Amino acid sequence: MTDVTTPPSAAAATAKRNILLLFSTLMIVMLLASLSQMVLSSALPTIVGEMHGVEHMTWVITAYMLASTITMPVYGKISDLVGRKPMLIAAIVLFVAGSVVGGLAQDMNSLIVGRLVQGLGGGGLMILSQAAIADVVPARERGKYMGIMGGVFAVSSVAGPLLGGWLTEGPGWRWAFWMNVPLGILAVVATIVLLRLPKLNRTERPKIDYLGMMLLAIATSTLVLVGTWGGSMYEWGSPQIIGLIIATVVVGALFVLVESRASEPVMPLSLFKDRNFNVTTIAGLLIAVAMFGAVGYLPTYFQMAVGASATAAGLLMIPMMAALLLTSIVTGAVISKTGKYKLLPIVGTAIVALGVGLLATVQVDTPVYLICIYMAVMGVGLGTSMQILTLVVQNSFPHKMVGTATAANNYFRQVGSSLGSAVVGSIFASRLTSLITEKLPSGGAGPSDGANSLTPELIKSLPEPIRNLIVESYNEALIPIFIYMVPLAVITAVLLCFVKEKPLATEINAEIMPESLAEGQLLVDENLLEESDTEAATAPPETR
Repeated sequence: MTDVTTPPSAAAATAKRNILLLFSTLMIVMLLASLSQMVLSSALPTIVGEMHGVEHMTWVITAYMLASTITMPVYGKISDLVGRKPMLIAAIVLFVAGSVVGGLAQDMNSLIVGRLVQGLGGGGLMILSQAAIADVVPARERGKYMGIMGGVFAVSSVAGPLLGGWLTEGPGWRWAFWMNVPLGILAVVATIVLLRLPKLNRTERPKIDYLGMMLLAIATSTLVLVGTWGGSMYEWGSPQIIGLIIATVVVGALFVLVESRASEPVMPLSLFKDRNFNVTTIAGLLIAVAMFGAVGYLPTYFQMAVGASATAAGLLMIPMMAALLLTSIVTGAVISKTGKYKLLPIVGTAIVALGVGLLATVQVDTPVYLICIYMAVMGVGLGTSMQILTLVVQNSFPHKMVGTATAANNYFRQVGSSLGSAVVGSIFASRLTSLITEKLPSGGAGPSDGANSLTPELIKSLPEPIRNLIVESYNEALIPIFIYMVPLAVITAVLLCFVKEKPLATEINAEIMPESLAEGQLLVDENLLEESDTEAATAPPETR
């Protein structure tokens, strides 16, 4: 056998170049995923107005989040079994297919179906990106990468509403879906050409936990339906809602039973034996309720209550996302340098509580710049907490479980996002409809079907007394909901005090097939990441 020893400095340079290629690919995938969550926020008032479906507005957001939530653990587990690359390609293809359906939609039902299919793919985009980074970058170095990934999400969160607003006012909101087609093709090509990950060393055919996946999907769906329909379509004490709650509990119990006996469970119960996993998972769920419940409808509020255009509504989100971007990158770099991470998310969630509390004080006559300051405060808190929770989870489990653990943690966070959007959306829509019906004079100058066909343009064209009544209704329907998010953020801050600060791993222990090295794939030892570590660079090959 020929000895192909590579000088440490050359090996380090090669590894860093490969990681940059990998990271560039994942940024394209992250862009695709994060844009999809925010691009419709500015276009939503126009879409539901044109399609006369304000009562279905919640489902445009909830359908995507529900589908992506259900599929997250599936992508995580299967990618641990068969590899990240094929699963990532499948996720991108599904996402693009959903975009085509949404772009062709002629009514709210077909639009919601398109968002559902998008979500089936979108659930894999974020999870597989995070897991792929964990495949090649040790936890100690991963902080700065996770910070940048959080920054990409922040940029997309600003670019999404801006782009959605520009498309709505220009070529039309349908291009919010059509733009995903070229982006998706680029992501597939980049994944095929640039994504080089270590091959899995498996001799047996992987066993897929189909029954567990099915039960998880049913339990998640019934839970989100409780949040979506409760208090709006059905009373909280109605047989329908009570039936859904019972179904969630029963199916959830069956899921636990199945997972305890499965050879390769989609969500291993052993995850819940780790304190850090439990604490960060509950914390992520609670903070996601606050984040998506509070932030998801702000662009709509800016258009309908403040009178901003769709583009301006996107611009008004910049203070929050710029603060999130900056703090996410800075905290990631700090963690990589110091190896300390416990205090940051505690402080971050306390700041989130402050930001949401400030937003709950907004009145119709509150200056827009002051609302932007409140949002920036919340952005600082989110940037100091959200990405760190994922890092804590990944550092708590062996490499072979990274995908599964990351997906399980994000699953519960996404459940929080879905519940936050669903509950806030249903309460908001219900309160808005009743307030407008109550305040508008019968036979007046308002829309004939109440709130169902309200668009920003229509509101601007109404007589000032009628317009003021509608603006007041929007404020009264949405803003008071924010105060209920404050206790969630406070509880999260207290909960994170119980995180055990384990030392961040400085290397990745993974079995790699010999042919992986022959194909020039990534060496995943930290020794190849740090040229200055001479002791590690001169270690014998068998230790790498």
